[in-house]
Amino acid sequence: MNRVAAIASRLTPTGDLWYAQIQCRSEPARDGVHPITTKLTALLLCLFTTATLAAEPDLRVQTRLQPTDSVMVGGILELQLDVLTDSWFTDAPTLPDLKLPGALVLPPDGHAEHINQTLDGKSFNGMRYSYRITPNLAQGFDIPPLTVRATPGQASTSLSAQSQPLHFTAVQPPGFQPGEPVLVAQGLRFTQKVVNSATPLKVGDSITRQLTLQADDAMAMSLPTPSMGDVNGLSRYPKSPQISNLDDGRGNFNGGQRIDTVTYRIDTEGRHNLPAIELKWWDASSRQTRTAQVPAVSFDAAVNGAYKPLFSITEDLKKLGQQSRVHLSRHWLVLSALLLVVVLLGWFGRPFVLRAYLAVQARRRARHAAWLQSADYAWRQIPAQIDGKPAHLSALYLWARRSRLGLKLSNLGSGLQDVLRACYSQQSNEDQALRQLKSSLSTLHSQARNKPSPAAHALRPLNPVHEKDFP
Repeated sequence: MNRVAAIASRLTPTGDLWYAQIQCRSEPARDGVHPITTKLTALLLCLFTTATLAAEPDLRVQTRLQPTDSVMVGGILELQLDVLTDSWFTDAPTLPDLKLPGALVLPPDGHAEHINQTLDGKSFNGMRYSYRITPNLAQGFDIPPLTVRATPGQASTSLSAQSQPLHFTAVQPPGFQPGEPVLVAQGLRFTQKVVNSATPLKVGDSITRQLTLQADDAMAMSLPTPSMGDVNGLSRYPKSPQISNLDDGRGNFNGGQRIDTVTYRIDTEGRHNLPAIELKWWDASSRQTRTAQVPAVSFDAAVNGAYKPLFSITEDLKKLGQQSRVHLSRHWLVLSALLLVVVLLGWFGRPFVLRAYLAVQARRRARHAAWLQSADYAWRQIPAQIDGKPAHLSALYLWARRSRLGLKLSNLGSGLQDVLRACYSQQSNEDQALRQLKSSLSTLHSQARNKPSPAAHALRPLNPVHEKDFP
């Protein structure tokens, strides 16, 4: 059997069966073991090793709540998340984020507890992580399934596993009203420290009050803010609180701590009092309501004749207000108002201006059309037609029609009749006749202007053939 083990040890992780066969054939029987038996045993070991190496590792996730029953509002509920594998982890698992409306959730800080378990007849090892949950409302909470990703050893790719959903209920501690801040702790320490800037205190000096709250088994973010209000004769200057979790030095959570610091500057002389501060909390160990208190602080401040305030809030506000004023002269104010009025009129008066412009253009076109249809326009065309080659008298007839003179030659005067006879007689002298007509235009125009227009109700001639109007 020692020879079988030696042969099996020479096998590669992929199971080189041919190598084992060669070794068995080349070696004689030793220690009473036949080579054939050795070969079969080596083959079985090779097959077992190959099946073991080919199997994909298993990844499992388990969750549980501690405590398992209901939790007090303001208390801590621990969600334990176990990540297990039948192989080993090549890297830290990737944990999911957990958010619960109405509760504070503190995720794992990177520290984990190593655990070993046997599940379904197989050995598992892994790590246990803890989520700390502090409910702020008295209600039921549902924790959804959490998906964890990890890469166990011998895994061909990253694996994921999901936990089962959980449910828990938060109840209001006795003695606390709904909506009232609740602090639940196993133990509590509430102390104060007072530091004076000078001894004795005078006007202009300061006094610093520091309150330290430590709560066992309570998250720092759930610690309430102590009430440190204003005090007459003192100016209050609070600092940002220092909030941190407490541990045992090895990374194990113990509780929370909150440090609040306020500095008071003395503005007036006399006796001043910083009131006592009380804090109500629920003792989870004795399951009863308790009250922690820091005593009041009283001190006297003397007059400081050499004290002069570094700055005056009243004067600074007054100067700030004067610097922020905008000075405008009356001239620029009037111009700005006029400009604003013009802009507003231009904006809101655009439809009216457009309608007025269109009306003016329409009237202008109407006047131009009336001018083209008037007797004066026809009269101005007569000289150009007389001088034209060939000359014609259509403008003269158009003028006569528009002047309501008719088309009878007798209505146009004797001068025009003489011109026409000269143009159309047997011995016509057209050029001389046209020159005479052009020279007599002013006389013709004055005669037509002095001739009375026919009455509007006059009857038309009985024979209107001779009264044809030419365009």
